[in-house]
Amino acid sequence: MTAVAAPSVARRAHKRPGIATVYRWELRKLRSQKRTYLGLGAAALVPVIFVIALLSSSGGPDEVPFGRYVRETGLATPLVGLLFSSIWLFPLITSLVAGDIVASEDNHGTLKTILTRSTERWQIFVAKLLAALSYSFVALVVFVGIGLVLGGLIWGFDPLTSLSGTQIPAGRGMLLLGAASLAYFVPMIAIAAIAFLLSTVTHNSAGAVVGTLILSFMMQLLAAISGLDFLRPYLLSEQFDAWQGLLRDPTDWAPIVHAAWVSACYAVPALLWAFLAFVRRDVAG
Repeated sequence: MTAVAAPSVARRAHKRPGIATVYRWELRKLRSQKRTYLGLGAAALVPVIFVIALLSSSGGPDEVPFGRYVRETGLATPLVGLLFSSIWLFPLITSLVAGDIVASEDNHGTLKTILTRSTERWQIFVAKLLAALSYSFVALVVFVGIGLVLGGLIWGFDPLTSLSGTQIPAGRGMLLLGAASLAYFVPMIAIAAIAFLLSTVTHNSAGAVVGTLILSFMMQLLAAISGLDFLRPYLLSEQFDAWQGLLRDPTDWAPIVHAAWVSACYAVPALLWAFLAFVRRDVAG
């Protein structure tokens, strides 16, 4: 019996779902949830509204970087959109899923079943985190892509004037737009980590989403207070502008590096706390 049972146990252990399998499960869950499409819909709709607003008026956001060029080249459209969307849009989109992905299973009573499966808890944690980050990244790609396509169709893909006043050819401008989007995604990871932490420890989706938004708005408020200028470089909200260093000639890497380590200072402790809370969760009751 022992000789027969041993291969059976080995086969079952070999068939244990890994991170990739659990990650696919999490993506499948996201595809079945309405709030998933709410965030993606907002990411798709905001660039359309922005372009319609430009077409219906003669003015423009001249006071912001690249604002004066939105009617000269479609490459400027998503760049200006990124500047405005860091205030509320992407913190909201990111927290919609990252703040719900653990807490919703608590509310529905399914987390206990998941945690008692043969899958390791750390694998479930990593898969859920990757699913939340994947969603945020897809939303960012949708936002930038629609802004680029609409802007290009209406105003063309002409060269872009850099923040240093030099001309950037359209091909290189698109590459820089992709790089700027990746730099923009770095603080989004930190926002997702905070929302993921709140989702794990509060067991409440609404509380996690609202808590993340309040924290984001508080940072923006602190950045606006002149007496607290010394805090501004270390606020997460300020790191959403670091991508502008890529649109200078020569490239200014200092804000990119600064944003990376500041974002890590927010993300790493939040994820460690969330991880410990998740793997130590008592589901015996």
